[in-house]
Amino acid sequence: MKLLRTAITRTLLLLGAIIGLYILAGIGGSLVPVNADWEEPDTGILLYVHDNGIHTGLVLPRQNAIADWSDLVRPEHLGDPRYASDHLLFGWGDRAFYLETPSWSNLKASTALAALFGSEGTLLHVDHIGTPRVADDLRPIRVTPGQYRRIAAAIRSRFALDDDGQSQAIAGYGAADIFYAAHGRYNALATCNEWTGSVLRDAGVRMGAWTPFNFGVMRWLRSHAVDTG
Repeated sequence: MKLLRTAITRTLLLLGAIIGLYILAGIGGSLVPVNADWEEPDTGILLYVHDNGIHTGLVLPRQNAIADWSDLVRPEHLGDPRYASDHLLFGWGDRAFYLETPSWSNLKASTALAALFGSEGTLLHVDHIGTPRVADDLRPIRVTPGQYRRIAAAIRSRFALDDDGQSQAIAGYGAADIFYAAHGRYNALATCNEWTGSVLRDAGVRMGAWTPFNFGVMRWLRSHAVDTG
């Protein structure tokens, strides 16, 4: 019995050490800038980064001269098409975590651990939202047309299309959101927040080198209002 208790204690200590190192690495990685010399342009296309306290996502216009999402994200995919709006909030993450955790009260340790260890089953979560209002949890960022094109292409590439080239919609939590089958493997290194950070980073925007946590993404974004013109 004593040996069992010792083994359990050592296992818990090891697990705690791994979690602690992971958190420290995530903080450290988010502090190392990529595209450090990037400067936000005076003119360009305005998008937003949203933070719900755990997950981050990208808010883009539903349609502009560069990207039109109407072929992938359609009003009739929603439970009520009347909720289709002029901006879309895109997030990417683990399929089981998304579908089994509509709110944090539904979170199970088994679901969270399974996601961290890795899953090929991923989804895009798309919320239809009205005209964004700048807030601490919704921060604006202006990019050049070329950068916006790369951001839109990165999001588009995550949609897993069916044999007819159509997006595969899955019912969301409510009337104004929807899931879509997606590409990509989710794990502790490639989290939903790292996806947000990587999309911006790969487009040439200043961002942390590795951003597994929401605060690692948001620290690089200004919280004050910008001219939306």
